[in-house]
Amino acid sequence: MALSCSRLCSHSSLMRLGGIRTNPFYNVLYHPVVSPQSRVSLCRLYSSSNVRQGIGRHISTRLQRANAKYNGFLQKRFPRFYQLYRTFLEGFKLLFRDVSYACTLKSEMTRNGLKFEDLPYRQMEKLRQLRRDLIKAVPLVMISIPPFANYLVFVLMYFFPRQFLIPHFWTPKQQVEFRGFYHSLRAQHLRPVLTGLQDTSGKVRDGKLKCCLKDLCTKVQSGANPKVSEILAVRGLFSVPPLGIKSLKVDQMRHISQLLFLTPRLPGFLIKRRLNSHALELLQMDRALTRLGLHQLSDSELRQACYVRGLNSDSLGIDQCREWLYLWLQVSSSLKESELSLLLHSIVFLSANYPKGQRHH
Repeated sequence: MALSCSRLCSHSSLMRLGGIRTNPFYNVLYHPVVSPQSRVSLCRLYSSSNVRQGIGRHISTRLQRANAKYNGFLQKRFPRFYQLYRTFLEGFKLLFRDVSYACTLKSEMTRNGLKFEDLPYRQMEKLRQLRRDLIKAVPLVMISIPPFANYLVFVLMYFFPRQFLIPHFWTPKQQVEFRGFYHSLRAQHLRPVLTGLQDTSGKVRDGKLKCCLKDLCTKVQSGANPKVSEILAVRGLFSVPPLGIKSLKVDQMRHISQLLFLTPRLPGFLIKRRLNSHALELLQMDRALTRLGLHQLSDSELRQACYVRGLNSDSLGIDQCREWLYLWLQVSSSLKESELSLLLHSIVFLSANYPKGQRHH
């Protein structure tokens, strides 16, 4: 090492004597103020840095080769496990990317004084979905922290992917299957919501509006799809008792909560608070989507938008999804924040019979 430093120093001296320009390291090394002892120390430091970088590159190359061999072994001998392994890794990459994006977006909102309703539609949807996913992902992340605990995660992925994992860790086939399953659970609450609405309509004092509401409920129960004008005709009832969002019965709110995939196992005042919050968020997203325009959405974004609003979009054609979402936005764009209860009940009015029922525009 000492010999190498001496040669380096001698070679650099010759370069300086010959008038050849040197790099900043050599300029510092041979500055008149620098003592011989300091020059030797700098030579050793420079050589040691090169050695460390070379060792680092060598280790990194060896690890990459070992990882490639390990992946090849798993893919050849255990194809099913390899698929889960790849899904697990890609899922964490996607989750990390989404979390980083959300943190950056939140920082920009704070810096620029923006609120949720000021964001473009896609950013709203990203924040909404990520918030729901993170709540479900926390147990999975905590389980995977201890050494070798990721093997337990693989077991959970294999046997209980729907219960323990979020969409980041689902295969494309699983996403369609699980969305269909969750929608089947949601659909079980459509009729109870409609029945509860009919029962409450008896308390409405306005005779004309009461008749319109009963006709609307009867039409949906008979298997037909109501017109947008028929839904908006009763909007005045959903901003005041007994159908305003602050006046709904607890049982009715529990059924509506499950239409939005919210837990019904909470005290009544908390359910009311969450319903109001989610309905307002949905209304703000509808307004942002109206500004953006349906034609700007990709097919997957269109299906996701319909699914969030109560429709099993995976079983429909893309034109049917676009038609249904257009009807939804016609209702939503006409509502005020005081009429959020009608927005929630429109999940039942518009999706209960679509597209099998007679179509009304």
